[in-house]
Amino acid sequence: MAHVLAKHAAIREDQARQAALVTRVVKEMGNDPDITALALAKTKLTMASFSRSQEFEADTIGVGISARASFDPYGASRFLTAMEQNAALKAGRNSIDPRSQDFLSSHPATPERVQNARAIARQFSSPENGERDHEAYLSAIDSIVYGEDPSEGFVRGRRFLHPKLGFTFQAPSGFTLDNTAQAVIGVREGGDQALRFDVVRVPAEQTLAEYLNSGWMENVDKSSTEQLSINGFPAASVTAGGDQWRFRVYALRFGSDVYRFIFASRQKTPASEQSAKETVQSFRRLTLEEIQAARPLRIKVISAQPGDSVESLSRRMAGVDHPEQRFRILNGLDANGRVKPGDRVKIIVD
Repeated sequence: MAHVLAKHAAIREDQARQAALVTRVVKEMGNDPDITALALAKTKLTMASFSRSQEFEADTIGVGISARASFDPYGASRFLTAMEQNAALKAGRNSIDPRSQDFLSSHPATPERVQNARAIARQFSSPENGERDHEAYLSAIDSIVYGEDPSEGFVRGRRFLHPKLGFTFQAPSGFTLDNTAQAVIGVREGGDQALRFDVVRVPAEQTLAEYLNSGWMENVDKSSTEQLSINGFPAASVTAGGDQWRFRVYALRFGSDVYRFIFASRQKTPASEQSAKETVQSFRRLTLEEIQAARPLRIKVISAQPGDSVESLSRRMAGVDHPEQRFRILNGLDANGRVKPGDRVKIIVD
């Protein structure tokens, strides 16, 4: 709401128009690379710093709105802290210290936003004042879905399932999968291999081999084109090269849709080729029993018992990586935080 009240979208649109104008003027100035680079760099910097100021302004307005509506104004800083810790964990960092992660330069680092949000909240109340309705909140979120929207499919370890569309596949050993709005992204531990799985529009009259060689990807080796059948589904594959990466691309037709596997590796090896092949060959239709059994992860609120600890409770978590760190983030516990008998805590269950 703060972004709307401050008309940030309209301002950003004006900035985009100005950037387009600068680009056009620069092109008309000639081929001086120094002038061109300087002008474009300054334009990008201006837009980045402007977006940064917008985020701080929105935080200022938003915390004020929350406080005047009788919500806890410190909720914003707690929310931003949790976001930062989750981003750090997602990036594979070992520490959940919010100071350990820097965001993209076009946005303020979350630790700065946390400090700013706390400073604004102090204008309305002290951290000790105010009713947070903690118990009512925990009761309200008990059993809600955790993670991806089930209608968009979800990740279970190295496996991706899409019950609505009726298919599944499994990533190679050592890969971590992330289901985003645009694609399923996988990265191998160490960062030397990656994969992308998405859906693309391919006319029914166009063969998959023709699609792979249609120019949407550069440096395709057309001589590597293979026509395949994978678990009864028509498919095709090609290889492509780049300065730092080597690619193996598969297109697979499943009903009226075409799905694309893009495998990238720093070096093409028999092992990387075999991993890509095994992943694509794992693509199959889900059985009716699997569709009925597939369900999203959920948050369960439980009471800590005598003898329970962060370690023992996190071992009860299902379907997530780094369970102890995730338990701490989920329950607002820092690296030294402990649970006491009677504490109501959140765990993730299948």
